[in-house]
Amino acid sequence: MRLSQKHLTLIVLAVLVALAPAFFPSNFYYRIGALIFVNGLAVTGLVVLIGFAGQISLGHAAFAGIGAYACALAPGYLGLHPGLAMLLGALLSGGVAWLIGRPILRLKGYYLAVATLGFGILVSMVLANEAKITGGPDGREVAELGLRGALASIGVGLSNAQFWYATTGLSMLAGAWIALNLHDSPSGRALRALHDSEVAARTVGVDVARLKLSAFVISAVYASLSGSLLALMNRFITPDVAGFLHSVELVTMTVFGGVGSVPGAILGAATLTLLPQALTVLQQYENLILGLIMMLVMIFMREGLLPSIMRRLKGRG
Repeated sequence: MRLSQKHLTLIVLAVLVALAPAFFPSNFYYRIGALIFVNGLAVTGLVVLIGFAGQISLGHAAFAGIGAYACALAPGYLGLHPGLAMLLGALLSGGVAWLIGRPILRLKGYYLAVATLGFGILVSMVLANEAKITGGPDGREVAELGLRGALASIGVGLSNAQFWYATTGLSMLAGAWIALNLHDSPSGRALRALHDSEVAARTVGVDVARLKLSAFVISAVYASLSGSLLALMNRFITPDVAGFLHSVELVTMTVFGGVGSVPGAILGAATLTLLPQALTVLQQYENLILGLIMMLVMIFMREGLLPSIMRRLKGRG
């Protein structure tokens, strides 16, 4: 039986996640892998919003901050298990996205970008200034998830780095599976029609407002879960997780890898997470070389890294 592109993509991602540890000389590499998966989960949500629906957001790190601080605050204030706190953060992020998305998604282009940017700045300022609750710029400790001990009790012994590599890797694969299924669904086709032309989509009966809001809510939940995983993995969180630079970083990863492609965005997240680590040997020239690489890719691979590579390989074939 011939595999569909969706199943082939998931198999390749799963094989890479499973086999990569064979080449890790230390736990540090598990940590880098986990960061790639956390970023990969967040950018998968941005593929739904930007790549499928054609809506830009420059404040998406705010939802990552909501998810992260839900895990930091809910166990202490509400007595919730950190796993339930992560779900609470996802629900809260989805609800906030639904509330603010109704008015701001009426905007288009750079007006929408500025509106989402304002929301992101607002959340970041609240997290930084409400020091009595959030810990302010100094940050706040996050409770232990507790699942590693449960696994050890049944004979599955993992180091902390290995546990979080597996947990974030499975989370990213689940997120990619959902996004790829959405891509192939009637709703996904309607979203892509909306991306090409809102007027044409509305003409054929697509509920444009509802679909844009749905994409915004879905992407917010993805970002929230990524923020929660980062907080639980680090056992500490600061308002930087909701900062403007993190929002720009997520959008850059998505566009760099291929904004309309789930595996492309994940490749972008992997590349821009690994490159700063690889370029540390260049010391003061690290940022210069990183910026130059990004510029060259965007100039010569305008569709993004993975779509451009695949198109050229098909052309040669």
